[in-house]
Amino acid sequence: MASQVDAAELTKSLIQCASVTPDEGGALTLLEALLSEAGFECTRADRGEVSNLFARWGARGANKSFGFNGHTDVVPVGDEAAWSVPPFGAVEKDGMIWGRGATDMKSGVAAFAAAAIEFVQDTPPDGAVILTITGDEEGDAVDGTTALLEHMQKAGERMDVCLVGEPTCPNEMGEMMKIGRRGSMTAWFTVTGVQGHSAYPHRANNPLSAMVRLMDSLASAELDQGTEHFDASTLAVVTIDTGNGATNVIPAQSRACVNIRFNDSHTGASLTAWLEGEAAKVRDAFGVGIDMKVKISGESFITPPGALSALVAKSVEAVTGRRPEMSTTGGTSDARFVKDHCPVVEFGLVGKTMHQVDERVETAQIHELKAIYKRILSDYFAG
Repeated sequence: MASQVDAAELTKSLIQCASVTPDEGGALTLLEALLSEAGFECTRADRGEVSNLFARWGARGANKSFGFNGHTDVVPVGDEAAWSVPPFGAVEKDGMIWGRGATDMKSGVAAFAAAAIEFVQDTPPDGAVILTITGDEEGDAVDGTTALLEHMQKAGERMDVCLVGEPTCPNEMGEMMKIGRRGSMTAWFTVTGVQGHSAYPHRANNPLSAMVRLMDSLASAELDQGTEHFDASTLAVVTIDTGNGATNVIPAQSRACVNIRFNDSHTGASLTAWLEGEAAKVRDAFGVGIDMKVKISGESFITPPGALSALVAKSVEAVTGRRPEMSTTGGTSDARFVKDHCPVVEFGLVGKTMHQVDERVETAQIHELKAIYKRILSDYFAG
């Protein structure tokens, strides 16, 4: 019988590592030592300033493999004086563990690491258990999970399926899992007109008039009405900046930015073409110049309900008594990269306080999550 790994205590140890992106803060070093001692073959797949950890128990190229993915980097603490506890103190009180990363997602990493260690030592499977843990999920996500997947491809490593341990439950443990995510893209617009005196507008060409028209046409558009597994796509105007402090000057330029969260009826390319078309209409109508820059953070994706989602749902229900809803809501996650490697779903604990001051997690939820992950492993290899 293997020694037990206390996932709550491991969560506290990880919180005490100040791993604000891209600083590793000792979190991956701690996990590497723990997993190596348990018989996992560990490799650092660091790239640039980012630290990443690949860990495998079992043979490379095993006939059957199950993977977990997660991150130990966290967002900045913000105003530390607003916290009621030290952000990296891992204080345990009121049945909760407090600190930056408590919810997103050091508790999830602790739970799947603890579950994996106990599972392979208690009931060694005929196959491989793989953990991919990055330090670049909260940042640009350029040198994180993508670097791990590239390392795996070069090394001949493979996950047959993967579970991302992000917090997925809105209010109650076990109520929701993610089988896909919306796509995300951002577009920046610069409208250039002709500067002039506001008393003589006919001698100028006001870029704000064109910008207001463009932003209104984009924000008013109905992108779609939703699809089978996704809500309707949304576009939000997030900023309009002119920087004009004078009340009697028509400015030469105005800038704006929009963010789009889109479902599987669109692609980043199709939405870019639509944005270009709307900008061209306004450009021609107002005689201004319009430059546009686009960043596509991820395409929408779906893992159709099937064996993997059923396996996760069954284990969640067995432990919590709740059958999780299969959802595609929320922002983006590293599942958007994993989906190009293998089928992927996400399940984790309640995420109400993630990124907030006094971020915290119920200690009992961490133990539940570990039990769910351990049961998923057991049922996967038994099947």
